[in-house]
Amino acid sequence: MKFIASTGTLLKHLQAVQGVISSNSLLPILENFLFEIQEDSLRISTTDLHTSMTTVLPVRGVDKTGVIAVPAKILIETLKSMPEQPVTFSINESNAIEIKSDNGIYRLQGEIGSDFPKIQTMEEDADSFLIPAKALLHAITTTFFAVSTDELRLAMTGVNFDMKKESISFVATDAHKLVRHTLTMDLPMEGSIIVPRKALNLLKSALPDNESMVRVAFNTSNIFFDIQAKGGKNDSDETLPQSTSLTCRLIDQKYPDYNAVIPAENPNKMRLNRYDFLGALKRTSIYSNKATNQIRMSIKGSELTIAAEDMDYANSASEKLICEFDGEDMEIGFNARFLIEMLNTLGTEDVLLELSTPSRPGLLFPGVKQENEDTLMLIMPVMLNKYD
Repeated sequence: MKFIASTGTLLKHLQAVQGVISSNSLLPILENFLFEIQEDSLRISTTDLHTSMTTVLPVRGVDKTGVIAVPAKILIETLKSMPEQPVTFSINESNAIEIKSDNGIYRLQGEIGSDFPKIQTMEEDADSFLIPAKALLHAITTTFFAVSTDELRLAMTGVNFDMKKESISFVATDAHKLVRHTLTMDLPMEGSIIVPRKALNLLKSALPDNESMVRVAFNTSNIFFDIQAKGGKNDSDETLPQSTSLTCRLIDQKYPDYNAVIPAENPNKMRLNRYDFLGALKRTSIYSNKATNQIRMSIKGSELTIAAEDMDYANSASEKLICEFDGEDMEIGFNARFLIEMLNTLGTEDVLLELSTPSRPGLLFPGVKQENEDTLMLIMPVMLNKYD
């Protein structure tokens, strides 16, 4: 078997699926890329038995179709060190691989392609819908930081896709903070599934930030994302279709009733500049207790005071901000790190913070609501320490 590919294009596609490969895999063959050489294209796949990714790129000079497992680490390192140029891959019947560039020849040993685990595919009759890649990327980016890493709370280690006929909500929580990002769109089904953190992190890197469409299909145990990206160009400057797909096993758990923890009545509403709020939090939190990251927010009229103190080292800081506030004066404590994560994710100039009482969660919203989108972020308060 033989084919010719550009080093830059090949490296880009390999890196797109490389994240699936586990560094401590029990099966040595899982540390390989599966190359499926077709008449005018190369299909590259990786898997860890739970998550699989596949990408397709155009190649030239194919003399024979076939499959081979190629060692991932040495191939990636080789291509990274090469300048942009066409390289020729030749594979013999013993699965020995020869890579020939303009100035060198590199040889490595592959493995039998048929020994590679079968890549999961989705049935034709599976439930499916189309979603713009840009909208899906924004939804994952908005919710991903709130996903729990606590394996004892397995349901929270993924993002819940809560689907209704007229909308889909992406929900993530770690019990300290919660994010719900809702897209208004017509769906052919209703239901709820939990997509694991690792798969979403890989998907976030693979999704193009453009108007490409993604087909999402799922059954009771797996979900499949098919990204039909905008075409690239080959050496003849011809536009070529490119596609990347990801399949992963769903988390077989019931997601917590997140709507039950969202306060319905929040009479105290504060609007302020996101950049000013974020900057003040970053500076004052330097002086907070490193174990709790606690900051104190005191709201009086149109003035917000943000204060932090670390009594162990006699450190303290406070800043005042001007805000628009409608409600009763109050004092409430939050974890500054959680608030900073939320404000970094929101992209609007202003933010709206809705509060009820010092012991109930606060709700953070973007200052300007986007068309067909609704983002809600919930943060649990912390018990305030009494200053001396």
